[in-house]
Amino acid sequence: MTERTPVDFDLLAAWADRLVPVAEAAGHAILEVQRGDIAVSAKADASPVTIADGAAEAIILEALEDLAPRFPIVAEEQVANGKMPELTGNDFWLIDPLDGTKEFIAGRAEFTVNVALVTAGTPLLGIVGAPAMGLIWRGIVGRGAERIRLEGARPGAAEPIHTRPMPKYGEPWIAAVSRSHGDRLSEAFIDRRPNAVREQLGSAVKFGRLAEGSVDLYPRLAPTSEWDVAAGHAVVTAAGGRITAPDGGVLRYGEGRDGGFIVPGFIAWGDPAAAEAAH
Repeated sequence: MTERTPVDFDLLAAWADRLVPVAEAAGHAILEVQRGDIAVSAKADASPVTIADGAAEAIILEALEDLAPRFPIVAEEQVANGKMPELTGNDFWLIDPLDGTKEFIAGRAEFTVNVALVTAGTPLLGIVGAPAMGLIWRGIVGRGAERIRLEGARPGAAEPIHTRPMPKYGEPWIAAVSRSHGDRLSEAFIDRRPNAVREQLGSAVKFGRLAEGSVDLYPRLAPTSEWDVAAGHAVVTAAGGRITAPDGGVLRYGEGRDGGFIVPGFIAWGDPAAAEAAH
């Protein structure tokens, strides 16, 4: 197991502050693309990609190379084009410039810009920006999480957020489910607890809603890319929640790089006590 180096929270807080306008700029680049007229291509995994993905990624890459040039950057579109960085240390950036491309193409607001700093296999800092919703969620594990409303030319004040306790067994509770990527195992997991209210959402917006206490649980028990999850993982954990592997174990990042940056699935819990009780 990779050893974790001491955390410099002041440095991470400074980086989080600098990454908010970066996520906002990437979001603006996405919104400037006329969705009805863009060409949509298919990557090797059959997922869609547009010029908006590339425009947002270019902005984030430039900013991260200036912010922390010694850290490798794993970026979705670069990886899709065969550019895989060598991960030799404990830390690397993991980014998805446009999570929820299907939602973006369909004209919905539920797409995000995801930026995470992974250290010793665990996301420590996360930025999830939802430009069409005017929101940014950010979190530093051990320091807390915040929601920022984008108001005109300047971001509004950062509002602390926290996950909420799971309702008592038998009471209604809310499960976030994917609008475009549903799977039977996740549905079966939700059905194990009665009175679930399913809220369909796209992209990493689901993590943001969980972190702010609007949703109780978000399971995805199917393989997915690490860059889809890492930023939300950090935000939810910073907000008091817990992310586990499907079997309840620790979800780690960057360790299966030879086979692609893939996690086998995960369960995002707003209430850590509920996670403990389930396993």
